[in-house]
Amino acid sequence: QVQLVESGGGLVQPGGSLRLSCAASGVTLDYYSIGWFRQAPGKEREGVSCISSSDGSIDYADSVKGRFTISTDNAKNTAYLEMNNLKPEDTAVYYCATTSTKRPRLEVYEYDYWGQGTQVTVSS
Repeated sequence: QVQLVESGGGLVQPGGSLRLSCAASGVTLDYYSIGWFRQAPGKEREGVSCISSSDGSIDYADSVKGRFTISTDNAKNTAYLEMNNLKPEDTAVYYCATTSTKRPRLEVYEYDYWGQGTQVTVSS
């Protein structure tokens, strides 16, 4: 049974930082790629970043480039999303997802398994 559990969300002031974690079980991140997505109220779920299990290649949405960093610790079977210089428009529920696709894109339909999400609120 595949399970993804996100943690690390919370309330932060503009310009602040958060580090999200995604603990995976039932899949091995050596072979499964990871994506981070977010969904704000009234908006569609959008891709934030993804990392390939085959070659470690990384993709970011334009809105987070230079501010967010995705990484994985395969020994811990955990993925991370380091978020810096947070803005109010980053407020959303953040989800991690996994796929057997070796070079995934930031497309919701490419991912097979999803976590329950963690709330990130950026507000003064």
